[in-house]
Amino acid sequence: MRFGINTLDDLEVKDKTVLCRIDINQPVDKKTGTLKDTTRIEACIPTLRELTEKGAKLVLLAHQGSDIEYKNFYTTEPHARVLSGLLGKEVRFIDDVCGPAAREAIRVLKAGEILLLDNVRFVAEEQTLFETKLLLSHEEQAKTLLVRKLAPLADLYVNDAFAAAHRDQPSLCGFEQLLPSAMGRLFEEEFCVISALMEKPERPCVFVLGGAKINDAFLMMSTVLGGGIADQVLAGGLVGEVLLWAADSDIGEGARNFIRKEGYESLVGTARELLAKYRDRILMPEDFAVVRDGRRVEYPLGQIPKEALILDIGTKTAARYQERIRSARTVFVNGPMGVFEEAPTEQGTRMVWDALGDTAAYTVIGGGDSISATKKYGKTQAINYLCTGGGALIRFLTGEELPVVKALRFGSTLRRLQN
Repeated sequence: MRFGINTLDDLEVKDKTVLCRIDINQPVDKKTGTLKDTTRIEACIPTLRELTEKGAKLVLLAHQGSDIEYKNFYTTEPHARVLSGLLGKEVRFIDDVCGPAAREAIRVLKAGEILLLDNVRFVAEEQTLFETKLLLSHEEQAKTLLVRKLAPLADLYVNDAFAAAHRDQPSLCGFEQLLPSAMGRLFEEEFCVISALMEKPERPCVFVLGGAKINDAFLMMSTVLGGGIADQVLAGGLVGEVLLWAADSDIGEGARNFIRKEGYESLVGTARELLAKYRDRILMPEDFAVVRDGRRVEYPLGQIPKEALILDIGTKTAARYQERIRSARTVFVNGPMGVFEEAPTEQGTRMVWDALGDTAAYTVIGGGDSISATKKYGKTQAINYLCTGGGALIRFLTGEELPVVKALRFGSTLRRLQN
């Protein structure tokens, strides 16, 4: 047991039916029905291999696609093929989640066999609107359709989805109310690595924050700056733009309109409070890049064309960030510096990742886009730790107890009470 949560070492799984929630959400090429990346799938293999080698009857629950836009949902059938290849054994797939077909497939599983159910988000109670509007307690989640139908068929529950640990949904938090529970090896590893670095990072400790999903980034900054964990924050992406707006810098109407459109204008006030307290420890961009006629054009802060859309930090900013990263001893990264997927707007991200690749610091990178950038620039082997979670990592760094952590602690208590 670690952090008050059972590990796989605490479970006897031989001939037991184990429900295992994993996070294998990956970009999908819908034209070919194949996955564009397999990083998260590869990360959960040690847990699945250990459970099956110990004789578990293994049932996998997973989601695929954005929980915000229904059009992004997709079947988990391609994932079963990838899992089969990585494990060297068949992972059966069924295009059902908790209906009669899925339940019968679970009942006939034999020791060492694996069944992957279809996308749990095909069930309405697993969607974001259900989560955010109904605000069900964990006890109430245990009474939802998914849990009521599957829990009676299982002996144990394992959660290996650290990347989704900030979500409060039945497949993540409901089963622990009824079944003896544990965290998988990936969850355990990520929890331990991040906890250790939070407690005593080598200094200077630098946080590099960017990307386009930034709500939690501002909560996290308050914790890591206020708690003395971060010596410095390097801001890129929308994080940098919102901070500059809060500092009354001229980022252009195009950037401000985009921030409004994305619903982040409310963060400007939060950014002002952060700057009032920690201005000397927050570095913001001094130049930016836009695209004109398909070409990259850079402008210093204050001279950005009025309606231009900012797509990357500029070269001077990236060079300054490189210097800070190379002189650090610990670096946390969440989010790219701009639209790194396109050639004209990748330079800022590429320069920052070049520095991450050759710094002597202990480097931790979290989130899907950050991992994609790491792969694109060939830095995977140079990074000390790749965390599968983006939102979960940031929430963890806010000091908040993650919903899945809370649920697993309760499920671990069930395990102890049964002994």
